[in-house]
Amino acid sequence: MTGRRDFLSQPAPENYVAGLGRGATGFTTRSDLGPAREGPSEDQIKEALAKRAAALGFSDAVAGKKEEEDDNDERYQDPDNEVGLFAGGVYDKDDDEADRIYREIDEKMDKRRRARREAREKAEREEYERKNPKIQQQFADLKRGLEAVTEEEWAALPEVGDLTGKNRRSKQARQQRFYAVPDSVLAAAGSAGELGTTVVDDGVASTTGGSSAQDGTMTNFAKIGQARDKVLQVRLDQASQNGTATSGSATSVDPKGYLTSLAKSQLPESAAQVGDINRVRELLESVIKTNPNNGPGWIAAARLEELAGKIVAARNVIARGCEHCPKNEDVWLESIRLNEGRNAKIIAAQAIQKNNRSVRLWVEAMKLEDDTRSKKRVIRHALDHIPESEALWKEAVNLEEDPDNARLLLAKATELIPLSVDLWLALARLETPENAQKVLNKARKHCPTSHEIWIAAARLQEQLGQGEKVNVMKRAAQVLVKESAMPKREEWIAEAEKCESEGAIITCGAIIRETLGYGLDEDDDRKDTWLDDARGSINRGMYETARAIYAYALRVFPTSKTIWLAAADLERNHGTKEDLWAVLEKAVNAVPRSEVLWMMLAKEKWQAGEIDNARRVLARAFQQNPNNEDIWLAAVKLEAENGQIEQARGLLKTARQEAPTDRVWMKSAVFERQLGDLDAALDLVQQALNLFPTSAKLWMMKGQIYEDLDKPLQAREAYSTGVKAVPKSVPLWLLYSRLEEKLGQLPKARSVLDRARLAVPKSAELWCESIRVERRAQNMKQAESLMERALRDVPKPDQGILWSEKIWHLTTRPQRKPRALEAIKEVDNDPTLLVAVARIFWGERRLEKAQNWFEKALVRDSDLGDSWAWYYKFLLEHGTEEKREEVISKCVGVEPRHGEIWQAVAKNPKNARKSVEEILKLVAAELQ
Repeated sequence: MTGRRDFLSQPAPENYVAGLGRGATGFTTRSDLGPAREGPSEDQIKEALAKRAAALGFSDAVAGKKEEEDDNDERYQDPDNEVGLFAGGVYDKDDDEADRIYREIDEKMDKRRRARREAREKAEREEYERKNPKIQQQFADLKRGLEAVTEEEWAALPEVGDLTGKNRRSKQARQQRFYAVPDSVLAAAGSAGELGTTVVDDGVASTTGGSSAQDGTMTNFAKIGQARDKVLQVRLDQASQNGTATSGSATSVDPKGYLTSLAKSQLPESAAQVGDINRVRELLESVIKTNPNNGPGWIAAARLEELAGKIVAARNVIARGCEHCPKNEDVWLESIRLNEGRNAKIIAAQAIQKNNRSVRLWVEAMKLEDDTRSKKRVIRHALDHIPESEALWKEAVNLEEDPDNARLLLAKATELIPLSVDLWLALARLETPENAQKVLNKARKHCPTSHEIWIAAARLQEQLGQGEKVNVMKRAAQVLVKESAMPKREEWIAEAEKCESEGAIITCGAIIRETLGYGLDEDDDRKDTWLDDARGSINRGMYETARAIYAYALRVFPTSKTIWLAAADLERNHGTKEDLWAVLEKAVNAVPRSEVLWMMLAKEKWQAGEIDNARRVLARAFQQNPNNEDIWLAAVKLEAENGQIEQARGLLKTARQEAPTDRVWMKSAVFERQLGDLDAALDLVQQALNLFPTSAKLWMMKGQIYEDLDKPLQAREAYSTGVKAVPKSVPLWLLYSRLEEKLGQLPKARSVLDRARLAVPKSAELWCESIRVERRAQNMKQAESLMERALRDVPKPDQGILWSEKIWHLTTRPQRKPRALEAIKEVDNDPTLLVAVARIFWGERRLEKAQNWFEKALVRDSDLGDSWAWYYKFLLEHGTEEKREEVISKCVGVEPRHGEIWQAVAKNPKNARKSVEEILKLVAAELQ
């Protein structure tokens, strides 16, 4: 009988923790169970310790426990009655009823709060699990990813080695263990390279190295080396003369034969394409033995033999395949391909005997014939067997050289296959126009759901000159809708573009006119949809389709200025001058209140040299839009550009009376300033400021006129008064600061900019000017400090000018590129920053990248003149004449109006009447 106690086989008590009596706490170490669970609570520990003490006979702990229980009991006792407050009470029915009521109330309250309590506990539990996930949950996504691991990847996993320090050191010690080498090995190694010869008594020379010369002479290794060098030289000369005779050894490369030599130097096709021919052959043989009626298996086996270069074996395999699969046309076609000449014809005949209704076999048999007569004979035999095959009839028609015979064949084909749209259309193309109409009418009866036949009928009417009179497409749309066979709008647009590419312009317009609105309700955004359709056609080069789309859209929205402008833009870029004038005339008649369209028409007339017509257009515009300042100013510009100074001055005077706006007054002062009459300009500005005291441009012009008159104090007063009247004008603050700096009042300039930043917070231009003031004063530390403050204060989308200033003036040359990368991460797609990056690449002579970044800046904001000027300056050094002309033409078309340097040059009175091209060159020369 063993001495083991029975409790070892019994389950542990509840909340049992091993070693708890000696102060141990429980823990969990299994990694897939997540974080260790909490140990027993403090109360449980105290209870266990008390039980342990009681079992061991320690009465102090038990007494302490009892004292604690007595202390707890005293809280519920009456101080005057040590026995108990309710010790003498009687438990009657009222007490039972009260207990029952309280119990029901507790249950009801618990039921009412249960849902919220359970929801709260569930949320707390989910929050705890989210914050303390199990390791199993943390690696769940990686475990799911093991499903995609292939067998090869699994086999390629490295074995886990024992890399502990002790084992690694012992392995290294075993590898570096040294043993004593015998003397015989050292002696043999020392004499291995010697080449001594001795002559023995019998006259035979014996060499130490083991070779012997039968003639008793010495071996001359120097001559052997020279001979080897000569042979090598001859081979190298031959290789250099042949060019690519030896792949990899030629000193000159034949560009035409280079790829051929590479192909010759590669492994054989069988070795390159199939790693183990025998293994694949065994696999395919197993396939065809298991299922001999499997055609693809025979084809694969034959192609394997062909790949291995065994063409005869391939033919034999495919011949067996034809025996086992006589009804599989793919196997017969493969057999015909692998054979040549007469054998191929014989195989084709056998294949047709087995499959006389296979169109592909008949067509392949026809292709095997050499002369046209034989091909016709074969195809006619095919039609005898398969008269309903559309493909065979098409091959027969293609073989006919005489149009009359082709017409007869097509007539017979349409009788046998009346549902073939292609055959009907081919027959209609071969017939005369009158008969073609009859053919198309028959085709419509047999194929009422085919829109191709209706389009062919419309094109036929266009050829007959009846395209404008007979509206075939209107009838087509009605019939197709009735038959529920109406194609989608995108398909109709594609058909219209196809007609345009084939020269059927009238049919193209008719298709768009009758089908563009199909499927679009009034609730849909039809205008934007049609504009997108027109832009898509323009991008594909289909301008007539786009014109038709615009024309239809303008019928639906005749007063839409957006569509009229888009149509005018199409004619300007891809049409003639007369077409553009016609569109604009229609536009101003449809939208007479749009001054933009009137000015556009007048501008086009003026640029074409028709000054009188331009004046007439503006006169009509005055009638439709009386007292419109834009039309007044356009008339003034027209007269001023043509040298009619007095007429322009008179128009401005009338405009100030009829349309007295601040812009008209400002243009009047600018006109006088450009003519050099500064006193008259100043007088006009004074009068205008009395009427419009909050016009920032008038205050700026007043200060600039005083600067032109060399009166800096009056200019300072004008700017000072202006910033008080218009404190939100950033350009006015900038002019004020620059005047103070020009006068040498640097503290005053700083003060002005500080006040400006208070009036206009978060302005990148004001911060940048403050930085430049310090930089021009050689106070670089203050400039850097201001830059840091500016980057914190100014919103990120507006920080481009600040980063450009920091990169070029506050960063050393080696650090510019990392600083530019940081800037791009902070400010994305700012044109000023993109130009700065392009200039960095330009400085590094990475010209292609610089050009790409300049073009990115222009795409981002084409209205920024400084970007155009920098790009043009770059092309002056590294571009071609054609590229420079292209940039100039694009800049003239865009007419940029903004840019720090661009505005300063363009608004200079000396450059008043210069063209955009001249301004571009002046700004490029001004840039540094």
